[in-house]
Amino acid sequence: MGKIAFVFSGQGAQYSGMGKSFYDMGTVAENIYDEAEKVREGTKNQSFFGSEEELKNTANTQPCIYLAEMAGAALLNEAGIYADGVAGFSLGEIAALGYAKAYSLKDGFEIVTKRGLFMNEASKKADTAMCAVMKLDSDTVTKEASAFEKLYAVNYNCPGQTVVSGLKTSVDAFTKKVASLGGRVVPLAVSAAFHSPFMEDASEKFTSALEDFEIKTPQIPVYANLTAKPYGDDVKGYLENQMKSPVKWQETIENMIADGYTDFIEVGPGKTLCGLIKKISKEVNVYQVQDEDTLNLTIEAVKGNA
Repeated sequence: MGKIAFVFSGQGAQYSGMGKSFYDMGTVAENIYDEAEKVREGTKNQSFFGSEEELKNTANTQPCIYLAEMAGAALLNEAGIYADGVAGFSLGEIAALGYAKAYSLKDGFEIVTKRGLFMNEASKKADTAMCAVMKLDSDTVTKEASAFEKLYAVNYNCPGQTVVSGLKTSVDAFTKKVASLGGRVVPLAVSAAFHSPFMEDASEKFTSALEDFEIKTPQIPVYANLTAKPYGDDVKGYLENQMKSPVKWQETIENMIADGYTDFIEVGPGKTLCGLIKKISKEVNVYQVQDEDTLNLTIEAVKGNA
């Protein structure tokens, strides 16, 4: 076995009940949720019992997913499985940095809560949407999207899948264009045009808020959405630009594989990243941890391959 990577889910993967299985296991996961509840009361209830609409609101989505990710990672560590390096998809990058000890668990939860609030405020300033475009190459998607008003190619996920973000009217019109080119569009369960210029105001507020926290150089490599390479010392600088810049996910995974990572464990709700990584490379092992059952299966598989 080569290096182990933990990769953390992004928005759109949320569902009611996420993290509850971890919490019910007690010990380390229970402590993570209970400590967070002191900072943001009601987060447990939203995570475990929130409606689809409630969890789609990014002010709720972000802290809820973050806790499920940190709890899953802590349980993996408790079982003796540690990451040599990490990456997170969009929101997941906040958890990746938390796991890598760029900030404390409490500070990470406060950071992700503020991030969600600022991005939610920005989402109310325009009627926007995001969608994934399938079956077309990224160059085509980028070029075609640029022809529509305030529409941007923002997430480069894997071969044949690129996410577009922008005005809802432009997304709707672009959907017809994609169909004429032989592609397919999948709407995303998010509440705003993330990773686009629509997040400029949120980014400025987030930049100011980060000054209240002690943020250190990560203790293990954290591959950044912004560059597809490991963070350096300027963690705040990367974080300031991350929410308004494209996610270079395919390039990130390719770089990690080139750096010796052979086993990728998706930590958090859903299995979207597992699917993307499989499309990027068939040579690596991919696992998921989103509840007690998948946790136990992954622990058994990873230790069996050791």
